[in-house]
Amino acid sequence: MEPRNDTQLSEFLLLGFSENQPQIRFLIFGLFLCMYLATIFGNLFIIMAIIVDSYLHTPMYIFLSNLSFADICFTSTTIPQMLVNIQTQNKDITYACCITQVYFLLLLSVLDVFLLTVMAYDRYVAICHPLRYMIIMNIRRCGLLILACWIISVLNSLLLSFLVLRLSFCTDVEIPHFYCELNQVVHQACSDTFLNDIVIYIAAM
Repeated sequence: MEPRNDTQLSEFLLLGFSENQPQIRFLIFGLFLCMYLATIFGNLFIIMAIIVDSYLHTPMYIFLSNLSFADICFTSTTIPQMLVNIQTQNKDITYACCITQVYFLLLLSVLDVFLLTVMAYDRYVAICHPLRYMIIMNIRRCGLLILACWIISVLNSLLLSFLVLRLSFCTDVEIPHFYCELNQVVHQACSDTFLNDIVIYIAAM
């Protein structure tokens, strides 16, 4: 009989807050819900302020609004699922949901890093070349830099996610986090993970 990939039958268990007593569980739920709402509304306020105020339509604030949007998406990738798991005491997450979560976590975390790098470059130009700043950092260049950040982030996360899809998971996988973290998922696989490890190290560098 040929060995087959049982990936579609696998179930991932998120063990992040599985050992908590009910009182502690409700406290953690309340704290994370408050922090999540503060993050969402704080970033939405930044985005709305930049859109409404024409004086803020400058490269620095355009990058900042994109960073705020990425932060909203990043926290929304993990926290809602975690809150549901805490409230229902259901630790299960399907294979498809876990891989999707890995993809978006990679995409948005890398996007954050690149946007911060672009913002640092913007401040460098503003300080070192103040008279040429508006020529160098025009709206077209800002758009191209933001587009480059998105493209590189998407390609990086697609590569790493596709490498996870090639792995086989023969039994239930227990992940000691409240979300699907790439390294934990990879090292729970039954198949060889050497290629995954090499690509993860190269991508990190």
